[in-house]
Amino acid sequence: MSVVTIQFHTDLLCIWAYVAERRVSELVQAFGDKIEIDPRFCSVFPDAHSKIEQNWKDRGGYEGFNRHLNEVAAKFPHVTVHDRLWLDTRPRTSASAHMFVKAIEAIEKDPQSGDSGTIPYLDRLSTRAASALRIAFFAQARDISDWHVHRDIASQIGMDYDTIQDRILSSEAVAALAADMNQAQAQGITGSPTFVMNGGRQRLFGNVGYRLLEANVQEFLRSDPGGEASWC
Repeated sequence: MSVVTIQFHTDLLCIWAYVAERRVSELVQAFGDKIEIDPRFCSVFPDAHSKIEQNWKDRGGYEGFNRHLNEVAAKFPHVTVHDRLWLDTRPRTSASAHMFVKAIEAIEKDPQSGDSGTIPYLDRLSTRAASALRIAFFAQARDISDWHVHRDIASQIGMDYDTIQDRILSSEAVAALAADMNQAQAQGITGSPTFVMNGGRQRLFGNVGYRLLEANVQEFLRSDPGGEASWC
């Protein structure tokens, strides 16, 4: 059976990735084991304060950015954005939250963990962790760059934080995050979310509607993507 692999490149502080999360879940529910979601992180908010202060300095600064995010959220009933987002709590970076999730991924991929085969995307603790981090930030305005918040998220999803921290202290998590960043750079990924399919030949960026994602998956399933690459 043909399986479509979809790389899902996101930054946890990106509202459009927060919006897209539901669409990815719907794809998985619709196509089941015909698709494989390969989550990756890209660096959109590595230095969040500088990014917002520079990009929004002529548009109201943090207050203007807050208004923009709430206007975006108003268009999508399935997401919740706190009315004080970025005003009272201002994460310095998305990198620490990304590393936390990569540590959980490392645990899930460890043969000694006792899990046999590939864990379905929606059942993965790393998927639940990423979703919980987005809700903590966007809906609750919590600082998800803070390691204390990560400890709370670990408890929320039923994981021992010290086990996660071991993967961070060993540098396994940062190595996995660096691999994501290197791949994003090699593929020219510059924004979040970016969906990559067909071995990198098909790319969808930004606020991509579910029907467009669905249509692309159906097209790949109807054909043999591996045999249709251009030789020009």
